[in-house]
Amino acid sequence: MPSSQDSGVTGAAKFVTSTLGNTVGGVSRTVGGVTGAAGRGIGDTITGATGSAGKPVGDALGNIGSGVEDGARKVAQGVEDAGQWKSRGW
Repeated sequence: MPSSQDSGVTGAAKFVTSTLGNTVGGVSRTVGGVTGAAGRGIGDTITGATGSAGKPVGDALGNIGSGVEDGARKVAQGVEDAGQWKSRGW
């Protein structure tokens, strides 16, 4: 049962922002995941093709991909939390 704070205009606003936040968060998470996987894949390809000479470059690209994925995941969670009117207290 919704609380009195979740009725009327406030309830409608929370519904809209929650839906929008979840949608944007999901898209951000997906884009970050694809970008992260692509970065790691390119890094692995470079390392595989060039051996130890290309390993530093391959590892760097893989790390960048993982960093982008992690950053996108955090942004997505923040957007979803904001859409649900949650505060992280930072």
